[in-house]
Amino acid sequence: MPKDKKLIIIAGPTASGKTQIAVEAAKLLNTEIVSFDSRQIFREMSIGTAVPDTQQMNAVKHHFIHSHSIAEDMSASRYADEATNTINQLLEKNETVVFTGGTGMYMHAVLYGLDPTPNTDYQLRASLEKECAEKGLEYLIHQLKTLDEKSYHKIDIHNPRRVIRALEIIYSSGKTHSSFFEDKNKTSAFNFTLYVLNPDRQLLYDNINQRVDTMIEKGLIDEAKQLLPYRHLTALHTVGYKELFEYFDRNITLDLAIEKIKQHTRNYAKRQLTWFRQYDNAIWLAPEEMKKKIEEKNL
Repeated sequence: MPKDKKLIIIAGPTASGKTQIAVEAAKLLNTEIVSFDSRQIFREMSIGTAVPDTQQMNAVKHHFIHSHSIAEDMSASRYADEATNTINQLLEKNETVVFTGGTGMYMHAVLYGLDPTPNTDYQLRASLEKECAEKGLEYLIHQLKTLDEKSYHKIDIHNPRRVIRALEIIYSSGKTHSSFFEDKNKTSAFNFTLYVLNPDRQLLYDNINQRVDTMIEKGLIDEAKQLLPYRHLTALHTVGYKELFEYFDRNITLDLAIEKIKQHTRNYAKRQLTWFRQYDNAIWLAPEEMKKKIEEKNL
């Protein structure tokens, strides 16, 4: 990629204000936005994934928002192939592209590619899935924390598929899952500046709690109910939906489901921040500092 072409990356935890800041940056740079959010990509999920609103979508063209179906098998590898192709096409006609989201693995896959991990061991996976069914996800989470604390803090430990895959890699390779993503000598094909939004922690948690309340008011319960027949799909192993599925199963009350959504979202935000700390070239800014840089045209 020519050196004068550039990605402006706006990363950070959920509810940190990335969406609007990315829109303002794209308007300033007269360019388009490519999202690296692994859930906003699914068109059947709107309220629970906090997709950009109509005004934001109309202000700037977005890519990888509601672009795929939950029935599709979307992996970091597939996303990287498709997103890289889109970014390269956009950079043919634009000097910059705004690249924004909170799924660190998707961002990493585009910037640096994915390290080869062991092939699926279906017998081992079946054994881990049986353990999960019989002893519960918490049992597997404890194994992961004991064997690979870095991955415990980085991956979505409330997603059984992620936990099982991490343990599968550990047991089949004899190496930690996190070791496959720690090559500090990698170079990227893209020229980029990585900004990570880092709000005051209490303010971030307050924003998360308020966002969940707003999602409930906007109809998240009905949206989750409509998706209940598809709960077995990977896309639905997502905070905000799986807790409501527990409520529909009458395992917990609605109030407890909402509190769990808030708690699990706060936990997810902490893991997002942990992921982005691995990048020595990241520029960490409070959201208001990032807004000031845009106002000053200093990206």
